[in-house]
Amino acid sequence: MNNTRTFCWVVLPVAMALLLAEPMAAADVVTDWNATAADITVAAGLGPPPANRTLALVQTAVYEVVNAITKRYPPDLVMLNAAPDASVAAAVAAANRAMLSRLVPSQQVAIDKASGSALGAIADGPAKTAGIAAGEQAAAAVLAWRADDGPAAPERYRPATTAGVYVPTVIPAVPQWPQRKPWVMSSCDQFRPAPPPALTSAVWVRDYNEIKAVGAKNSTTRTPAQTEIARFWEATAPTIYYPVVRSVANLAGREVTQNARLLATTAEAIDDAMIAVFDAKYYYNFWRPVTAIRNGDIDGNDATERDAGWLPFIDTPMHPEYPCAIASWQELWARCWWQRSAPGPCRR
Repeated sequence: MNNTRTFCWVVLPVAMALLLAEPMAAADVVTDWNATAADITVAAGLGPPPANRTLALVQTAVYEVVNAITKRYPPDLVMLNAAPDASVAAAVAAANRAMLSRLVPSQQVAIDKASGSALGAIADGPAKTAGIAAGEQAAAAVLAWRADDGPAAPERYRPATTAGVYVPTVIPAVPQWPQRKPWVMSSCDQFRPAPPPALTSAVWVRDYNEIKAVGAKNSTTRTPAQTEIARFWEATAPTIYYPVVRSVANLAGREVTQNARLLATTAEAIDDAMIAVFDAKYYYNFWRPVTAIRNGDIDGNDATERDAGWLPFIDTPMHPEYPCAIASWQELWARCWWQRSAPGPCRR
């Protein structure tokens, strides 16, 4: 993978946000809550796919209620009855509290502490009351709209085996994710890539032998820089990527509705990218390096020599190999971000 190309796709949505930014009064209540919500999903032990779905729902509700109050942009997803003088801070806190309480109930103590602190700092009165009501309404509306998005669809992954032969019994990560309803994409396979390289191809031989040498747990050819790059890209939680977006949202001259829209757009695009990546992974069901290298004698290619005890430097996650999730979902994130934020009516 070309690291420069990958980096460009990672920062592209942020660069777009910079180019499209308009000078307005600074605001940070939305970004503060984004950091809190991300921390709560990590504390709940959610894997990257469900954690990013959670953030997409949270940030969508936040944007809808903030925009309903400020009316900076035309109504997008839901029509909310928000008073123009409602407290934005109260609305954002209430939307986060309602959404997170529903999606990560195991973290109710942390949710109550965060929302209690935020709401306690706002003076009592009609504006606060109206903001809370609007935030709760937004959370309920978004949850109702996404009620059929499919994360709880039955998991029916069928391991490849021969009758009577043992295979590992751990179910792979989110095989039902391709069945989910996208936010922006027309279908889960809209951006499905071409197949992985044929096992008889020169590309397969090149990749096989490179990964075998450089990616081994005890590699003698991997450089210190390559080791650090591998460790860097191992992290996938929302707390890794959202600080990049908040670094744009927290620039001087930003306005609260801009920030809410930026984070909602990013969150929806990331979630769609996850749907697309797992669609491709389970469609091609391509073996992992540890499986391929330990079975190099059965791939029909004499140029791939088997290593019976090969182990990868980074522990293998429980989902098929192709395409690489880290590189792919960042590129898909950029595509979905652009599709979601393009001028004109938003595609929902």
